[in-house]
Amino acid sequence: MKQRKVANPLALAVLAELMVEPMHPYEIGRRLKGHGADYAIKYTPGSLYMVVKQLTRAGFITTQETVRDTARPERTVYALTEQGTQELVDWLSDLVAEPVTEYPQFGVALSLMSVLPPHEAIRLLSQRLERVTTQGEQIRQSRKNADDDGVLWVFLIDDDYRLALVEAERRFVTELIESFKQPAYTRAWQETLGS
Repeated sequence: MKQRKVANPLALAVLAELMVEPMHPYEIGRRLKGHGADYAIKYTPGSLYMVVKQLTRAGFITTQETVRDTARPERTVYALTEQGTQELVDWLSDLVAEPVTEYPQFGVALSLMSVLPPHEAIRLLSQRLERVTTQGEQIRQSRKNADDDGVLWVFLIDDDYRLALVEAERRFVTELIESFKQPAYTRAWQETLGS
């Protein structure tokens, strides 16, 4: 994958928002939240303004105008440059086409879980299963609400992806709990790690 001048995923989201129309960073943040991007991209208002400065320095966005109305302080409206449009397309193309190894925290926990006594692993995994099941229900409800509101499916594919991941994790954790319940595993754990 290509080295980026601005590599923060928030920058990609800002470029995408500015492709629709020029806007102020506050409006960008409001739209990101409205689109649910705050689920996939962690940011604060401060980090949003920092990314806007980085994108401006890189030549991907430019100041279009500074607006001042009587009730608010000055607001700088930013627009996407031609170079920014190209960066958006190139970067997004890389992310869609190229699988990247990610290091989720649950994967770390799974790689070390054998140190837990089987009954404790079962208890903790059961808690996780409840939470994952609840997440799935919330995503389904959110997706249904969006469908009912007439939101076009292409704007909901990130929800579909999240639901697929949650469902896969739910199935995996359910099977893992059953594996930990096997007497042969308990015996092997006792022989290796039991005190």
